[in-house]
Amino acid sequence: MNLSRASIAELATKLNLSPSTISRALSGQGRISEETRQRVRQLAQELNYQPNHLAAALRKGRSNTLGVIVPHIDGDFFARVLKGIEHGATQAGFNVMVCQSNESAGHEKKNLDTLLTAQVEGILVSLSLTTKDVQHFEDVRRRDLPLVFFDRVPELPQVSAVVLDDYQGAYQAVEHLIGQGCRRIAHIGGPQHLNICRNRYRAYRDALQAHGLPYDEHLVHFCDLTLPEGRQAMETLLHQNPQLDAVFAANDLAVAGAMPVLRAAGRRIPQDVALAGFSNELFTLLTEPHLTTVDQRCEEMGRTAVRLLLDMVAEQPHQYAPRRVVLQPELVIRESSQQAGRRG
Repeated sequence: MNLSRASIAELATKLNLSPSTISRALSGQGRISEETRQRVRQLAQELNYQPNHLAAALRKGRSNTLGVIVPHIDGDFFARVLKGIEHGATQAGFNVMVCQSNESAGHEKKNLDTLLTAQVEGILVSLSLTTKDVQHFEDVRRRDLPLVFFDRVPELPQVSAVVLDDYQGAYQAVEHLIGQGCRRIAHIGGPQHLNICRNRYRAYRDALQAHGLPYDEHLVHFCDLTLPEGRQAMETLLHQNPQLDAVFAANDLAVAGAMPVLRAAGRRIPQDVALAGFSNELFTLLTEPHLTTVDQRCEEMGRTAVRLLLDMVAEQPHQYAPRRVVLQPELVIRESSQQAGRRG
């Protein structure tokens, strides 16, 4: 027998007792003689019986499990958000079931089905890059299942969400580059159907306008913000605008992809081209020079999102007033954007 799979039914068969008697003996409840309790516990130990807490919770109508869907855990951002979620959930006595959409709307829908089948008590979501139709989340809301979005959120009314003030963070980054004397600032942006990318692009345009600098569409390149696409974006921007003197990218991966392209073209960082990214990934301290970036307060975002979700779980979802929490960013200035002498 596979001892790791011993069940209550097997214990009952071996001891010639009913499953309900075995269950009461193991839980210490009901009128069971001490002799029977000892026999049951001894056999359970011998067979390495492990109680199925999830099944027991489901029989009571609860799973004590929260579901999370993230686009990926390859980089530092979502891993740190998950750390905050796990910490908050564990403190409240909940388990966490994590799914990755791998930036696929189709996979995201399958993740959702998996979590619903597992009867999670609430779901936390950050949208995939390719998610445009959010009907599958509307279906969840109609079930009155607690649902909270974080970072990448849909354009839906009355949803609970935790976001960073992406606009403010991007504005500060571009304004910093302007303050260093940069005048032809390029932008590597992400898909504009995503709130975070749209807000960062809008801040880029507004910061230029506020400081009297013209907007040039040839200085803007949209992509999926991966390392290879950041490299390709930089090649295109340099070809179209050899006089560019700074780059603000909507995430750190894209600007990291831009760095070797600039070096291959003989451009020094930051003397010839200043760089700033967004996210404050751990690798930004490993590049040469270290990258200026915007910190997204990842763990705080995770803790805040799970707190909102647990508030909804504790109440009736249809009676819960949706909340939107906006965290404030922090511009982290490093060598990639600091000029030895400000340009005139």
